[in-house]
Amino acid sequence: MPNKLTRRDAGKSFVAGLAVTPSVSAATRRPLGFQLYTVRRLIPDHSSETLQRIAQIGYREIESIRANNSVVLPLCKEFGLHAVSAHLDTPLVTGNWGPWKDAYPQGPPEGLTWQKAVDDAAAAGFKFVVIAYLMPAERGSLDTFRRYADQFNQAGEAADKAGMQLCYHHHAFEFGPKEGSRPIDVFLERLDPKLVKFEMDVFWVSVGGQDPVALLHQWKGRVALIHLKDKAPGLKTHFAENLSPNAFREIGLGVLDFKGILAAAEEAGVQHYFVEQDEVAEDPVESLRTSYRTLEGLKL
Repeated sequence: MPNKLTRRDAGKSFVAGLAVTPSVSAATRRPLGFQLYTVRRLIPDHSSETLQRIAQIGYREIESIRANNSVVLPLCKEFGLHAVSAHLDTPLVTGNWGPWKDAYPQGPPEGLTWQKAVDDAAAAGFKFVVIAYLMPAERGSLDTFRRYADQFNQAGEAADKAGMQLCYHHHAFEFGPKEGSRPIDVFLERLDPKLVKFEMDVFWVSVGGQDPVALLHQWKGRVALIHLKDKAPGLKTHFAENLSPNAFREIGLGVLDFKGILAAAEEAGVQHYFVEQDEVAEDPVESLRTSYRTLEGLKL
């Protein structure tokens, strides 16, 4: 692996290179996955080519998004990708559809309940389902987060009965001060460790002013899934998501200690590792390739 990797020009087209058939990379020590959100702009028109290229890099697992499952899951079987986790719709648990109206311009999906989404995920073979986000308008008092925790526990019971594990994916806002405490502290105290585990995102942990390695040690046994992406140097602690696209970096092109993170994740009992890039300055498949090569060199 080169000592220094460079990013491509920000103007590179997302679809450039789709016709290229890359060579298959050597396998990592454990199956490595990617989050479908990374290639969200390619899925509508280039789903087959995109997943084929990602599989050829060496990725073997995928974390999907419920709305894309009907398109993505048949392609996963075709290209040897194992769909192990799915992000489900948060309002199915909270009932708060109002803050999500831009994501659901036609209104809530007809006939869809949390139980149905869980049953569908189990039938598709998923082992994990994830609550991935709370909209800014939903982030009220600590009592609001206590109510969410209780709702997540109930949702976790349904997932457990279906043979799956529910996880909560945090961002940075949970680490921000609120009423003398933090939302993350409410979740740590109130979430049932058996029914709801965490999907740690090492980027957002760091953006929220925390050390991912230290937090993995503290949360040992409570982190089932992990999102891996790097952070640009000089980024200050920030509790919202309105960051510059340049804040996100491929693994190996930023400042996070991935050697330490991977060692701590293994010790903490993390079961599946997903590379995710919220924003990229290049073809997102090439972004995934860069991160894969770094992790390959670290012998993940």
